[in-house]
Amino acid sequence: MISIKKYLDLDSSELSKYRPPSPDEVLASTLEAYRAALGAMGNCGSRACPPLGPDLQQGLMLLAECMAKSVTSPLVRETEGHVEQQLQDWGEKTAEYFQQRAGDVKEILIVLAQAAESVAERDQRYSNQFGEFTKRLQAMAKLEDLPQIRSAIVRGAKELKTCVDKMEQDGRESVAALRTQVSTYETKLEEAEQRACHDALTGLDNRHGVETKLQRHTDAKKPFCVVMVDLNGFKGVNDTYGHEAGDDLLKQFATELRSASRATDVVGRWGGDEFVVILDGNITEAQTHVERMQKWVFGSYTLHLGAEGPKVEMNAAIGLVEWQAGESIKDLLSRADSLMYKQKAEMRKQSGAAPGAKVN
Repeated sequence: MISIKKYLDLDSSELSKYRPPSPDEVLASTLEAYRAALGAMGNCGSRACPPLGPDLQQGLMLLAECMAKSVTSPLVRETEGHVEQQLQDWGEKTAEYFQQRAGDVKEILIVLAQAAESVAERDQRYSNQFGEFTKRLQAMAKLEDLPQIRSAIVRGAKELKTCVDKMEQDGRESVAALRTQVSTYETKLEEAEQRACHDALTGLDNRHGVETKLQRHTDAKKPFCVVMVDLNGFKGVNDTYGHEAGDDLLKQFATELRSASRATDVVGRWGGDEFVVILDGNITEAQTHVERMQKWVFGSYTLHLGAEGPKVEMNAAIGLVEWQAGESIKDLLSRADSLMYKQKAEMRKQSGAAPGAKVN
């Protein structure tokens, strides 16, 4: 089957060689283009705002996957609504994020301007005082009475010392005040950076935060491993109980994943229902950690929906790899991702269907 674009570009002689596409073929091509457009939107969102883009990217990918299985008119309309909502939510969060960052920078610029203004006013004040003192010295040169000259010099010296002492004191106070202000805004910048690197829903590192810490690990050139975790059946929880229940499950899972990890481990949400753990040490040590994680993190979760929320059994596909000296972060994550999806495919094959959450 040729693509719709290629078909429309054919001239009359070439057109006769091809049969017109059937309605099913047109629908398949259209859906393929739609899924490609969703992927492109996700990629653009990720580049436009790295801290928030991955969630949009993951959400649009999930919608594209839904359309790959079976397509009906209601599903297309429902998907259209979900896409519009995803883009709207991402736009609002992105605007809020950049507005917050702009506010932080604006406050720092204001305090620096105020500090510069204060120093300028102080220098102008002391410049005026020195100017008056110089005029008095010039007037002394016209005096002929030695006692008067001596008295004027002594008085002027005292005034000059007082002025210099006051300048020194003001300088110390100005420096101390500026240091306090700089320290305050350094703290604000650190807090802003923390917000930029953390996932608002789970409190874990977000994709940007994980990538930053991965870079630090590769720069250190010490052995470490990466664990990619993809929850099985999460979409079924969303479809059955709603996105609020899905968010609750993600928060619970993130808490358990963090609790089962060491203080030195980096635990992050990669996007959607995917998580990443960075472990110091070699693959053997990491495998022990993964086994502990499977034992303590996977299992039964109670959804907080009313007094007696339903229980779901959650497991996940895992991709564990050890960083190889000189390997790029992109290649490292690609290896982990491939292993994770290979395990997901094996689990699907063993169960005879897509692995999912079991509801009790």
